[in-house]
Amino acid sequence: MSRHLRHIMFTLSLSVGPVIIALLIAGGLLSAMDANPLEYYGFILRKGLMTPSGLQATLTRMGPLLLISASLIVSFRAGFWNLGGDGQFLLGAVIASAVAAPLLNHGVPNWLTLALALLSGTVVGAVWSLLPALLKAWQGINEIITTMMMSFLGISLANVLVKLVFADPATTVPETRILPYQYRLPVLFHTTVSSGLLLGLAAVIAVHWLMTRTSIGLQLRTVGANPRAALHAGLPLPLLTLSVFALSAGLAGLAGAVEVIGIEGNVRADWNPAYSLTIVPLVFLARFNGYGAIVFVFFYSALSIGSESAARLMGVPNYFTLLTVAILLVVLGLTEVVAQRRRGRYGE
Repeated sequence: MSRHLRHIMFTLSLSVGPVIIALLIAGGLLSAMDANPLEYYGFILRKGLMTPSGLQATLTRMGPLLLISASLIVSFRAGFWNLGGDGQFLLGAVIASAVAAPLLNHGVPNWLTLALALLSGTVVGAVWSLLPALLKAWQGINEIITTMMMSFLGISLANVLVKLVFADPATTVPETRILPYQYRLPVLFHTTVSSGLLLGLAAVIAVHWLMTRTSIGLQLRTVGANPRAALHAGLPLPLLTLSVFALSAGLAGLAGAVEVIGIEGNVRADWNPAYSLTIVPLVFLARFNGYGAIVFVFFYSALSIGSESAARLMGVPNYFTLLTVAILLVVLGLTEVVAQRRRGRYGE
């Protein structure tokens, strides 16, 4: 076997292997709960992929998740850890919801309302990353800590905005005004699939191309991988650092906007799907490759959609999908340790 083919097989095993191992471990836990793993996974396959409604729900869910994947690919490929995506996502969702409904009530055309809502969510997400970006660029403070702290604050602020500032006065439950279904993002080809899917696909492909095929992407990767070399080459480190954070967080905020004006219709108090941290292992499995991320997001979307029905039918806890993702994250970490040792041994 040639060295190139062996490298491809090794990389493929690092992506597919952890998924198979995680599913086997999850299957063992299902057996311990007196649930048939094959029956459970069969339900997921049928409900998430093999029925028209399930497949359309899977594709619709992919839209925001792909935007979050694009957000993470930008930051990870540039060598930065933007782990504040959940706060950026929620703030983007709240602001987009707060912008969309009032504009419609004032007679603004629907296309312009949707565009302004998407833009507002993107801008708010980018602005929320400004403090971690400044601290990283000028003080060298670890962005893992600052982005996670800002995420916690962002989630709390989003709830405050929903309960006190943007709450719909016509309801007793704290939530923003509902955007009527006919005024949300258009569906595709007479289905229920939201056009947010196209935005997500476009974002992932564009980010993959930006980071791998352009000089700007090369500069961004250099800043994160070797700041001293970047400084020696005359690259504007602070500006590039701010650009990475703004683009990454802006995509996370856009994901929140797509979720609310394409799927949910409004934001309820204490709502937090926590998509960002869930997508992290999928992006790592894809090795920060945009096309690989599309495949894994599709897999996860089908798993999450199908497991909702499977959980009800088989008496399995609703959070079992998150448990499976947690197992996947642990397995991925162990696999990476083994992979690093193999690379050191064979010089790959």
